[in-house]
Amino acid sequence: MFIHKIDEDLALKLPEMKDAERIFELTDSSREYLKEWLPWLDFTTKLEDTQDFIKTGRRNYAEGKTLNAAILFKGEIVGMGGFNNINQANKTAYIGYWLAPEYQGHGIMTRVAKAFTEYALNELKLNKVEIRAAVGNQKSRSIPERLGYVQEGTIRQAEWLYDHYVDHVVYGMLAEEWDKEKLQSVDALPTDC
Repeated sequence: MFIHKIDEDLALKLPEMKDAERIFELTDSSREYLKEWLPWLDFTTKLEDTQDFIKTGRRNYAEGKTLNAAILFKGEIVGMGGFNNINQANKTAYIGYWLAPEYQGHGIMTRVAKAFTEYALNELKLNKVEIRAAVGNQKSRSIPERLGYVQEGTIRQAEWLYDHYVDHVVYGMLAEEWDKEKLQSVDALPTDC
């Protein structure tokens, strides 16, 4: 079981079946907001879809392929984050995340992405972590930028979003670049980030 405490307000945990209802409710209530940048909303239309996601995620976690964690803010699930893919052969992980709109503006996702970066590079001993975001998704792009990730380039028409393609900006952090001293300033970020 994966549980990781980030600070007194924030933690990450591998979701259990008992969490399915909350995750689905949060997804459903945030559907229109999330649909602007996430392609999977049309495939998550009922509680059973979220239950299947949890089952698959737990199996993939056990096999070392992914890590999808519920984000707990003051004990309540407020979104999801984790490694959409862990490539052991190349020692690379790809972070993805979403947060219900009413919980944004508290620095939650920056702290979550920082925790996942540290976990990938320090615990899993991977060499690189990537975060990809649609070119126009400034909120999502600001997170790796805040954490000192290097903007590596743009992948044209990287993702189909319902009726159009979007380009992705790729951000990367190498293990040799992950300097805790450099990131101390992230701990002092205002909570409105």
